[in-house]
Amino acid sequence: MSTNQPPQPSADEPSGAPGAAGAGVPDARRRRTILIAVCIALMAVIASVSGLNVAQPDLAVSFGASQSTILWIINIYTLSLAALLLPLGALGDRWGRKPMLLAGLALFGVANVVAGLAPSAEVMLAARLFSGVGAAMIMPITLAVITSTFPKEERGRAIGVWTGVAGGGGILGMFLSAALVDVASWRWLFVLPVALVAVALAMALRSVPNSREKSRHAFDTVGALTSVVAVVALIFVLQEGPERGWTAPVTLLGLAVGVIAAVGFVAWELSRGDAALLDVRLFGERSLAGGSITLLAVFGVQAGIFVVLFPFLQAVLGWSGLLSTLALMPMAVLMMMASGLAPKLAARIGARSTMAAGILLAGVGLALMAAFVSVDGGYLSVLPGMLAMGTGMGLSMTPSTEAITGSLPRGRQGVASALNDVTREFGTALGVALLGALLSSGYRSAIDSRLAGLPRGAADTAREGVANAVGAADGAGAHGRALIHAARESFVDGWQQAMWAGVAVMAVLFLYVVARGPQGGDGTAEGSDDTTDEFRVAASSAR
Repeated sequence: MSTNQPPQPSADEPSGAPGAAGAGVPDARRRRTILIAVCIALMAVIASVSGLNVAQPDLAVSFGASQSTILWIINIYTLSLAALLLPLGALGDRWGRKPMLLAGLALFGVANVVAGLAPSAEVMLAARLFSGVGAAMIMPITLAVITSTFPKEERGRAIGVWTGVAGGGGILGMFLSAALVDVASWRWLFVLPVALVAVALAMALRSVPNSREKSRHAFDTVGALTSVVAVVALIFVLQEGPERGWTAPVTLLGLAVGVIAAVGFVAWELSRGDAALLDVRLFGERSLAGGSITLLAVFGVQAGIFVVLFPFLQAVLGWSGLLSTLALMPMAVLMMMASGLAPKLAARIGARSTMAAGILLAGVGLALMAAFVSVDGGYLSVLPGMLAMGTGMGLSMTPSTEAITGSLPRGRQGVASALNDVTREFGTALGVALLGALLSSGYRSAIDSRLAGLPRGAADTAREGVANAVGAADGAGAHGRALIHAARESFVDGWQQAMWAGVAVMAVLFLYVVARGPQGGDGTAEGSDDTTDEFRVAASSAR
């Protein structure tokens, strides 16, 4: 792509930093410090995605807010983060990755302080919105710093650490958040991201080098705006569809706006050629398409699993929020360990084989959870499936991320990283919407046949969900135990329906990766080398 020149050094960039023509990379000690700094920054962003989920009742009481308002306080962070990833990642490439990272950390930190002190729901909404903006400045830059700083032979291991934090960090953040809510109050939830930001800011100032792209073309403002509209509308539909109804006017309007904006974005980017924000022609390559589809499906299934697991642990097994989150830690630990192992495995058997093995193992985990889950079996009936799922996800995430970042040249790593992150966010929203809907429909279908002879009021409440049924049991008198039993057994039926759907998704994904997965032998970021950039320039000119 002729617009992508090698990154240019800034005034504060060390002579040995990547980006200076002919210069070397930072030494091993400094590279470790850089990796720690960007992973701490990433952890702050990831932990904030799910942290407030454990404090919904406390927020409602503190602000006197409706459930709809509380959900918007939670979702507006994800919405603004997903919408701005691509344009802010591209701006980071142009303005300099270090300044963008530092500015994002500062904004994110201030917004979280305001959120922790918020006197009203309106202030909290604004603080969460700006937190999302700061997160969108941070998240793509953390990965772009790795891909533009680490030498090729170390890049896979560094990306493995990054993907492990990205995959398991949300679970760890939920656990710490639940602990803080139990021992203190919801306001203490914001101490964790602020502390992480302070550490990351201090380390980034000292260790992270600056690199940026020098482009002959103006910034693609139209592409940036249409991408924001498309992402906001489509994420809104996925978040609000289950709540408002898939055929509600606002849902259909959001879907229409999202699809039109997405089509317009693709058409505009094709017309821009080398000056495009994102060269959509690259999706014709196996690496970019395979990596993106894999991350979309894997993170969708992971998010759907959490939708199913939490009510199972809390409403079916009767566990607290803290204990339920702790129960997910074995899965998170194996996911992080497998993410670190994946680059070594890819070097031996190839990126495509590693991705396929991870997808197959994740599918086996889903099948185990579907086949053996039971009320009487409890946590142990789902633990083997969770462990297999975590390991499989870890093996598939790292080579998928490398496939995406390796498909764009070094000068566009902010865009590549943002594309990776947007794919994950879409997958998460899609998985929650679809697997959550399957769980709900399976539960309602199963419970109707088990409510015969129960009081009508209690039966109607039980149809709304397993947590509602458990809550209504106290007022059902002698029927309370039967109501709880019916709800829990019906939840397991709905669980199995959602899990088997996940197995089907993994099976299709496995066949796709085997047939059309990345062709690189070791999964390294092919597109980040200057020789590959020059090849792409020639290929682009030929087209």
